[in-house]
Amino acid sequence: MKKHIVLLPGDGIGPEILDSSVAILRAIASKFNHHFTFETHLIGGAAIDEVNEPLPKETLAAAKEADAILLGAVGGPKWDQNPSDLRPERGLLAIRKALDLYANLRPVKGFEKLLHASPLKEEIIKGSDLLIVRELTGGLYFGRPSERINNGEDVVDTLAYSRKEIERIVKKGFESAQLRRKKLTSVDKANVLESSKLWREVVEEQSQNYPDIEVEHLLVDATAMHLITQPNRFDVIVTENMFGDILSDEASVLTGSLGMLPSASLAESGVGLYEPAHGSAPEIAGQNIANPIAMILSSAMMLRYSFDLNEEADLIDKAVASCINRGLHTADLQVENGTQVSTSEMTDAIIDFISS
Repeated sequence: MKKHIVLLPGDGIGPEILDSSVAILRAIASKFNHHFTFETHLIGGAAIDEVNEPLPKETLAAAKEADAILLGAVGGPKWDQNPSDLRPERGLLAIRKALDLYANLRPVKGFEKLLHASPLKEEIIKGSDLLIVRELTGGLYFGRPSERINNGEDVVDTLAYSRKEIERIVKKGFESAQLRRKKLTSVDKANVLESSKLWREVVEEQSQNYPDIEVEHLLVDATAMHLITQPNRFDVIVTENMFGDILSDEASVLTGSLGMLPSASLAESGVGLYEPAHGSAPEIAGQNIANPIAMILSSAMMLRYSFDLNEEADLIDKAVASCINRGLHTADLQVENGTQVSTSEMTDAIIDFISS
């Protein structure tokens, strides 16, 4: 198989963890006789520094021609005082919108060796395995008007969704549940918001097409509580943009480290952008101590969702699990009787498993 992958290293630790992913993908290509080509472009703070815009036209043009996109991380305090149109995060929002990356999939699954690192008691977190499916291109983040009015003394943000936008993300939620344990939790605020009332209507309509899926409706505040008190009750959670943003960040700490969690942002066309759930961690950039696993697992999601290479994706997942079970860990993790390794050493250990 031949595939062309655009790399967007971004800021902070982004370049070094992306290097780890490329090394893993080269090992996979060698083992399974695939041919992956790579092309690197600017995004985020690095792009602002270089060309004074967070998403250069050349980057977007390349992304539109790619079979898939891998992104390291964007942002950092260096650009915190920039005007809103020159913030690194604007590049990420812009590429999501331009490529119509409407569905964000974020799996949250704990590793047995790392359960002690969770802020929750082990008996609560043990066995938890959930997937958050978040709508990514609508809602408050993209609604218009969104501005200050009355000489800056008042402000308006617009929460807008069309039925079509809701239908396609809800469908993705049902499809995801069919591949897992066949339970879908739809999260809204239907007791207050008109957008959530339409959301709930669409879920009920779509449920008729998936009679094998158990469906529950849950208000977002109740969901936030149950994620902490009963994470095992969830299989697939589907929700709108802002609720998904907040809940996925809450869920990400359940496993004890953001460094372990991948994500995928998908378009209807099949192209996807894959990135770790964590930030750019500029304070440790360039020290060879960053955890590359979330980025590596994001690459596995790319193989699975964009290229339909499930055997190859499974092998990466097994390689990561094997290294963790052997007690290998980077500085962000604490494993009893384990061995702390660098970014490159963790990468090499995963490659050794793949190549064996």
